[in-house]
Amino acid sequence: MSQDTYMVHLDRVSFELQEPHDFSWIKPFGTVVNVFDQQDSGNICFGVEKDGKKKFIKYAGSRPMEYKGEPRDAIDTLYKAVPLYEVLEHPALIRLVEHFKTADGYAAIFDWVDGECLHSHWLFAGAEKLAHPNSPFYKFRQLSIGQRLNSLDVIYDFHRFVESKGYVAVDFYDGSILYDFSTNVTKVCDIDFYRLGPSVNDSGEQFWGTTRLKSPEEFTLDAPIDPITNVFTMGAIAFTLLGGELDRSFSKWEASSSLYEVALRAVSQEREQRYDSIYAFKKAWDEAKSGRS
Repeated sequence: MSQDTYMVHLDRVSFELQEPHDFSWIKPFGTVVNVFDQQDSGNICFGVEKDGKKKFIKYAGSRPMEYKGEPRDAIDTLYKAVPLYEVLEHPALIRLVEHFKTADGYAAIFDWVDGECLHSHWLFAGAEKLAHPNSPFYKFRQLSIGQRLNSLDVIYDFHRFVESKGYVAVDFYDGSILYDFSTNVTKVCDIDFYRLGPSVNDSGEQFWGTTRLKSPEEFTLDAPIDPITNVFTMGAIAFTLLGGELDRSFSKWEASSSLYEVALRAVSQEREQRYDSIYAFKKAWDEAKSGRS
């Protein structure tokens, strides 16, 4: 593969690719006003505006600078992800509007959501994510406990719905969360790797997901990926948004001790120690939150 880079200019944005690519298909959707080109998934995303309305476009087919794979694999992944947004349509999930093939790729069009990604690694990497005053994650952690619990409720209610549909979450993390600080609205923005369950880990340690939130079975070839796995994920995101993330000591926890006990059980290394479903986890969480536990 060539080591050259190619600059692309689309309306108000410019970005680099590993090789030239035709984006003429995007013109009918309006003026390109945003680009998100730092993902390693093979997708490149755009914000477009037409007649005062914005849309979000996720596209596979080019070679973004951070992508190490083949465009055809990214195209296949996005193509397979589209039905998930239809089957799992929910008020907490970004809404798919349309999707189509282009000459060289595949595009999915979503309603635009005002909000900031809690893992904006392209702007605030490493320590800056945790401490920079403009970092969405840092700003989120400055919200009241009540506001953060409300956000978690949205996330948990959505994943309880996912479970009710027979699906399992794969690769859910803080980068899948959008938060609008002006309206306190939480949205889930990326479910591309969710699967019909029960499923299994088919790639061992390289199974999709950030190591910060992955359960033991998500590192183990042929291990089950099911609602019990997702219980771990829900507990892990609680520690990310309310505690010390991988430091799960009570001293780092900012909510009540009863909620801490629920989250701690959810992230048990032994599957049999966890709640057996997100429904059971959410029931225990709600009881702890209301003081009934």
